[in-house]
Amino acid sequence: MGLCVQCGTRSNPCRCKVVGPTLGFVAMVVTAVVEWPVGAVVYIFKHAKGRRIMGHPATVVYPKVSRCIPI
Repeated sequence: MGLCVQCGTRSNPCRCKVVGPTLGFVAMVVTAVVEWPVGAVVYIFKHAKGRRIMGHPATVVYPKVSRCIPI
């Protein structure tokens, strides 16, 4: 497992984040394992809704978890 590093942030004095982006990535992967198959089935009937479900881990889960942890 690798580390995700985000530099240039103003949320801490070091201006780099490691823990937040890494946990955000893990949360995104766990969520994607559940939501992508569900989104694929929904996509068959409703394209826009299926796309929104499959994009949820990257557009909502990762940013929220990454922002919550400032280090």
